[in-house]
Amino acid sequence: MGYLLGIVGKPNVGKSTYFSAATLAHAQIANYPFTTIKPNKGIGYARIDCVCKEFEIKDQAANSICIDGIRLIPVEIIDCAGLVPGAWQGKGLGNQFLDEIRAADVLIHIVDASGSTDIEGKICEPGDHDPIEDIRFLENEIEMWLFRIIKKHWDKISRTSEGDEKNLVNELANLLSGLSIKKNSIIEALSKVKIDRNRPKSWADDDLLEVVRILRKISKPILIVANKMDAPKAGDNYKRLLSAGYKTIPCCAEAELALRRAAKKEFIKYIPGDVDFKLINPDMLSEDQRKALMKIKYDILEKLGSTGVQKSLNFAFFGYLKMLAIYPVVHIDKLADHKGRILPDVYLVKDGTTVKEFAHSIHSELEKGFIYALDARKKIRLSEDYILKNNDVISIVSAGGRGA
Repeated sequence: MGYLLGIVGKPNVGKSTYFSAATLAHAQIANYPFTTIKPNKGIGYARIDCVCKEFEIKDQAANSICIDGIRLIPVEIIDCAGLVPGAWQGKGLGNQFLDEIRAADVLIHIVDASGSTDIEGKICEPGDHDPIEDIRFLENEIEMWLFRIIKKHWDKISRTSEGDEKNLVNELANLLSGLSIKKNSIIEALSKVKIDRNRPKSWADDDLLEVVRILRKISKPILIVANKMDAPKAGDNYKRLLSAGYKTIPCCAEAELALRRAAKKEFIKYIPGDVDFKLINPDMLSEDQRKALMKIKYDILEKLGSTGVQKSLNFAFFGYLKMLAIYPVVHIDKLADHKGRILPDVYLVKDGTTVKEFAHSIHSELEKGFIYALDARKKIRLSEDYILKNNDVISIVSAGGRGA
C-alpha cells in the first residue's frame, strides 16, 4: 500500500535542506506505518482537507495527523545520493543512487533555479549554469541505466518473444519487477511506440531506447522543483523551465525548514502548505528571527503562494501517482473503529482501486472473507468491484465481522 518518493539532484542544490524540511515531524503517530528508517529515509506528509469538516465531527486521527481539519498523511521519502555525470556507468555514487531510486514510484528533482551550481554541483556565478541541462542529464542517466539492464538480456527476451507480444510484456515485467515497474506501465509504453511489437528481434538499439524513454516517463515520473527561488536569476530560469514544458514547482526549501522549526518551537502557528503563518509567541523571538520570518512572509509566501515544499509533495502523490484518500471505519453511524475512535485512519490508494483490493491492502483476511462494503454517506451496499472515489468513508463487512 505504501508508495516511495525519491528526492534526486546533483550536490549543492538544496536537496538535503528540502529533505530536512519535508521530514521534520510534527507529532508522534500511532500505528506507525513504516519499518526501520535509514539515515537517508524519512517520513513526509501528503496534505488533504479532512472529511471531519464535512461531517462536522471531531476526529481522533491515529495513523495520520489532523490539525484544524487538515489531514497530514505520512508518506515515505528517500534522499537519494548526489548524482554526477556517468552514474549509469558506476561513476561517483552512481551505483548507490540507482539502487536508491530502484524502489521509488515517483521522483522529485531538486534543481538550482538560480543557476549558481555547474553540472557537477560546483559553485559558480548566478545565471552561469542552465538548470535545463541538469534535467536532461538526470533523465538520460536513468534512461541509460534502464537501457543497460534490458540490453543485457535483450537477445534472450527478443528471441523467446518473437511473434508473441504478450510474452514480451511478461519477460520485461519479470526483468524489471525489482525496479518498481509494473506490467501495466510496460503495456502502456509499448502501445505508444510505432515499432512492430511482434518482431522484437528486428529492433535496433534506437528502437529499444525509445521504449525505455517512454517507460521511464510512465514508471518513474519526475517532478521538477525549482529551488532557491529567493536568489538572483531564479525567476527568469523558472519561466524558462515552464516554457520548455517541464512541470515545475517554485520552491524555497530553506524558508520551509525555518518555518517548520519555528512552528516546532511554538514561535508560530504553521501547518505545512499554509500560505501564511501566525506569530503566537512573538516575545520569544529575537529581532533577527523576527526579521527572517517577515522576509519569508513577504518575499516567499506572498510572492510564490507557498514555500513549494508541501505543494510539490502533494503534486507528486495526487498529480503524478493519482492517489485517493480513503477512510475505513467499523461503525458506519458513528464513523468509528472498533475502539470507538472517530475517523482514526486514512489511506492513500491508486485511482481505479476496487473496494475489495482496498480490503486486501488493510488485511488479507479481510479480503478473503469480503461480503460487501457500506458507504457512510449514502448508507448503501457496495459490491466488491466498486471503484473507490476520493474521500470515500466505508465500512467493510467480512465473514469474520466488520473490519477497517
